[in-house]
Amino acid sequence: MSDVRSDGRAVRYYCTAGNGMEVFLMEELKKKLAAEDVCQTPGKVLFSSSAAIHRVSELKAAERLFLLLKEDSPLKLSAHTSPEKATSLLQSRLFTDSDQWLCAVMTWSRLQAELADSKTTVKNFRAALGVTMREEEGKKGKEAWQKCMTEFSKSAEHQKEDGRGSEVLESRKQNGMQTLGKKRKRDEEEEQERNSTLMESKVERNAETSKTSMEVGTRVAEELSSCGKSGKHGSDKGSLCSCTEPELSVEGNRMNDTVEETASDRVENVKSTEEGERKTLRDCRSEPQLPSCISFRISCKCSGSLSRCLSTQEVSKVIGVGLSRLLGWKVDLKKPTIEINVHLSDDHCLLGIPLTRLPLANRPYIKITGLRSTIAWAMVSLAQIQPGFRVIDPMCGAGTILVEAARENEAACFLGVDIDDGQLQKASQNVSFAELGDRIHLLRASSMALPLAGSSVNAVICDLPFGRKFGTRSDMAASLPLILAEMDRVLCPGGVLVLLLSPQLSCLLGKLLPRKRTGPSSNKETEPPAGTQRCPSPSVSPTKQQSSPVHSEIKSKPAQALEPQTELQTTVSSLRHQATFRVSLGAIDGLIHKYVKTPS
Repeated sequence: MSDVRSDGRAVRYYCTAGNGMEVFLMEELKKKLAAEDVCQTPGKVLFSSSAAIHRVSELKAAERLFLLLKEDSPLKLSAHTSPEKATSLLQSRLFTDSDQWLCAVMTWSRLQAELADSKTTVKNFRAALGVTMREEEGKKGKEAWQKCMTEFSKSAEHQKEDGRGSEVLESRKQNGMQTLGKKRKRDEEEEQERNSTLMESKVERNAETSKTSMEVGTRVAEELSSCGKSGKHGSDKGSLCSCTEPELSVEGNRMNDTVEETASDRVENVKSTEEGERKTLRDCRSEPQLPSCISFRISCKCSGSLSRCLSTQEVSKVIGVGLSRLLGWKVDLKKPTIEINVHLSDDHCLLGIPLTRLPLANRPYIKITGLRSTIAWAMVSLAQIQPGFRVIDPMCGAGTILVEAARENEAACFLGVDIDDGQLQKASQNVSFAELGDRIHLLRASSMALPLAGSSVNAVICDLPFGRKFGTRSDMAASLPLILAEMDRVLCPGGVLVLLLSPQLSCLLGKLLPRKRTGPSSNKETEPPAGTQRCPSPSVSPTKQQSSPVHSEIKSKPAQALEPQTELQTTVSSLRHQATFRVSLGAIDGLIHKYVKTPS
């Protein structure tokens, strides 16, 4: 399946992202889609890409994906503007060109057809060739798992534990082997079903060929009989036979060829047939036919000076009436053909059409939600996991970070540790649901006494519990020095530590791991990727500036009251700060810290 659109033309999109996630989304666009004309506004990233729609819909750092319908300069109004004048300005700004609306809707319809076609193609492709690929991936995963778990097991033997850790480890090993056996059995059943389908199609083709041959033979016999009755000369009969015998020979050869058709020929025929069908679908969908009467619904977000003149409901009504007059579309709030999303503020004026029904942040492979998947993916991307890496989450919870990491990095080994049996049960369900049981392993242990040897892992990624939803009864601020020292112990030189902390814990971390003031160049990774730009906008409020990287100048009385010990500072002095990002977690903010362990 091609990663480029069939017509090769670039399409203009925009994605919504949580506060602080814009920089991660821009980096992903640059790396995965080679996007052009990337432009950032608070909470949104605009870009152009010629990549296939199925590739665009796989973005991990985005919340929702839209086709850009219209991008215009902000509609700034004075405080004395009347509602009537605001309505007139809004209509003149949005409804001057009907062709722009029609072209956008045609592109949306084409993208929807391509997205549906890609889902069908992926399903058929996996059914035809997925068995071999899954077997190879399973073999590689099993080998990597055995190698990693051997080292983890050796490390566990040198630790003083109550024995339950090794029992859980062995249980996970058995569960992994059982899962692998079930997958192999399911693959064999799919292979048998596919072979039976091919045999049935072969029998049908043979029957049709035999029927054709019988019809030809009957026609020849009738003609010969009619020739005998009409008293034609032998020369005429001979000419008739010379004409009919080659036809019989051809039909006979076709039947023999069909009978002797090999399995490889059948596979090639099936592939060519599927390719022909997909090409026909693409040709038909290249010029989609829209229904004669399109229904629509307006979803509007309005702020700034315009909201002081017109309410959000009034803006939606103005746009709905103008669209009905311009194109003759009808309003349908329940089951519309198309939905128009409108974002109006003093910073931007954007109109878009959603390309997916559900947000991209809703991962279909995660059963029990924990940490928001976009935040987990951002933390994994900072760890820069390479093939063969051993990665651990010392407080894995529901395992969201592990699942995101394992899906992005197939040739690495992952271990989740948690002291709560309930959290380990949720993580186990997520791992099984995502079919990653042979590459993610869970262990019951304390994050302050990990059953691993020193310098045995390449990356530590951890979301320390905080807040009402994920907080614990224990004092995390008091435990942070011990947890940090244990993470530093198991990290190998050059290993990466990625932590998600509350502002209070982040302030304490800044005291435990003081940063060297080396100027702006010390945080190059926090700058926007090259080739990107910010959309022009007026002065941004302090709350909107949270999307930029921050440092630990956050004041916190509980954290300030805890003075770190000099001995602990010496223990973890090998961790060097790389970057810090403030991200929104909904009701509260969190800070993602990245450290790298330098050789002692």
